[in-house]
Amino acid sequence: MANCGCRTLREACDHANSSLTSNRFTYYGLVGVLQNYVQYKPDSKIPGGLGRGQQSATALGNFFTFWCYVTPIIGAVIADQYLGKYKTICLFCAVYFVGELILLGTSVPASIRDGHAFGGYITAIIIIGIGTGGIKSNVSPLVAEQAPSIARFVRTEKSGKKVIVDPALTTQRIFMYFYFGINVGSLSALATTNLRSRVGYWAAFILPTCVFTLAIAILLLGRKLYIVRPPEDSVILKAFQALWVAACNGFNMDAAKPSYLTAKKSYLKVKWNDQFIDEIKRTLVACRIFLFFPIYWICYSQISNNLISQAGEMRLGNTPNDLLQNLNPITLIVFIPLVERFLYPGLRKIGIRFLPITRISWGFFLAAIAMAYAAIVEHRIYNTGPCFSHITEKCSSNNIGVWSGAYILIGLSEIFASISGLEYAFTKAGPSMKSFVMSLFLLTTAGGAIFSIALSSVAVPPKIMWMYSTVSIICFTTGIIFWFTFRHLNDKEDEMNALEALGTKPLAIVEKAQNQHENAV
Repeated sequence: MANCGCRTLREACDHANSSLTSNRFTYYGLVGVLQNYVQYKPDSKIPGGLGRGQQSATALGNFFTFWCYVTPIIGAVIADQYLGKYKTICLFCAVYFVGELILLGTSVPASIRDGHAFGGYITAIIIIGIGTGGIKSNVSPLVAEQAPSIARFVRTEKSGKKVIVDPALTTQRIFMYFYFGINVGSLSALATTNLRSRVGYWAAFILPTCVFTLAIAILLLGRKLYIVRPPEDSVILKAFQALWVAACNGFNMDAAKPSYLTAKKSYLKVKWNDQFIDEIKRTLVACRIFLFFPIYWICYSQISNNLISQAGEMRLGNTPNDLLQNLNPITLIVFIPLVERFLYPGLRKIGIRFLPITRISWGFFLAAIAMAYAAIVEHRIYNTGPCFSHITEKCSSNNIGVWSGAYILIGLSEIFASISGLEYAFTKAGPSMKSFVMSLFLLTTAGGAIFSIALSSVAVPPKIMWMYSTVSIICFTTGIIFWFTFRHLNDKEDEMNALEALGTKPLAIVEKAQNQHENAV
């Protein structure tokens, strides 16, 4: 499907990221205005659509997040076993587009007046969630697979200087710029929030719908550029069968290896090799660290609901409250290149390898500080009046500038926790199970959404201040536990990554693998 002799790693990744950026433009353009759309009435001081209040808006927003991060399991199974990543993404783009049309059609003023908007909203977020899931679980592995997995090697430059080319660093950089592309796309909320305030919600929804057609076009036009890995029949079923064999032998994964079964003269016939079991063992390591991420996502989820409502309590001037959430992607766009170009190389030059477990721990700590900051801002709102703890729309005399710190801190935390989590999910997954393992990582966001739904009953002033404080303490404590539980995995990082070079190769690569790494981003 790809002619590797006529393209570089940069060309394939840039093309894939262009489609990704357009796709994320659509998703975040919609999400950026949904809190106000659900919370406020059309005639409120902050114009809305459905008038369901903050608790309902937050609960429905968290459900949407939950749904978008459960459905990747479906997309992963279809990709890994049946269609492959590229075809699966194309299929679910069509599903997503249908959901967008329903949301757009039911958000026009006539539909809102006739009472059709709420039913259309529920139907749309369910369909969009299905489409999102099929795309999310496959797009980042597709981008990362454009870098062939090879062993670390030494390259001699023209000057005679020898340098080490480390594919792990290439993968790290790919995910940094993958996330950069996501956040460039998420700036769509700048446009949709202004359209929402100046024209109406239908206008805010039509822009992402139009841009999504561009994402589909880029994806289809670039189909011959991508390196793809063919699906492997029943790989997930084989993985569960291997786990069952291990469980029957005292949860010893080595007992599921054909070499072990042969040595024990077992009559059990299996359809995998020893390397497949090693890949499962490595995958299980990644799954263990995923268990801690729902706590992180509770903090992150506040940026799309409660923090928007908090901004609505403050003195905004002519600035829409949902416009200011764009501080988060702007933070990422500014700091991702700085971290990639200066912080990480600088640490390596002085002999410090800032490995994934360490980075993720720091992400937890920064998210905890962000929630503590939000609690302090909420406390300040209550103490400066004029409404104190009896908050109404735009009631506080506080300037919106004091509110921005939480978004900036959450953005910084994403660089360390979220990006490193995506990277870990890809590099530790077996070659034939990457979409499935990525979907398990995304599932942790759904876990965070469930916790956030449970907290929605206290997502009202003045209780919300104590919610921020409690979440901050829990997140910081989780970061400490995470570090002490998994810090030993940093010592095994190179060993686990070395298995990747032995796995099943994507189509149309291998011969020029080393040359592509020399041309890496």
